[in-house]
Amino acid sequence: MSYDEGLAEIVRDDLGPLPGLSEKRMFGALCFLLDGNMICGVRAEGGLYRVGKEAQDAAAALADVGPAIMGGRRMGGYVEASPEAMADDATRARLTALALSFVRSLPPK
Repeated sequence: MSYDEGLAEIVRDDLGPLPGLSEKRMFGALCFLLDGNMICGVRAEGGLYRVGKEAQDAAAALADVGPAIMGGRRMGGYVEASPEAMADDATRARLTALALSFVRSLPPK
């Protein structure tokens, strides 16, 4: 598994000191979880955000963001952010807000 450690630091800063925040390696990425539920992840080729199915189209409409495809299948409720999207503070902030809003609606694991 490879991911960009510099990008991981940026995402850590984006998330801030949330109670219940943890990190775990999964999906070929370093993922960030809130109470055991995935918020987002960073990979060598960008980011992965769990925004939920209701916000998926709004998130995918952002520049350089699209549906998450793994193993040839679309992952419902997830979007992929290109390196360009991850480099844009406003895009990353919007994706982070959508993901946190969704994940906070889930019960802790």
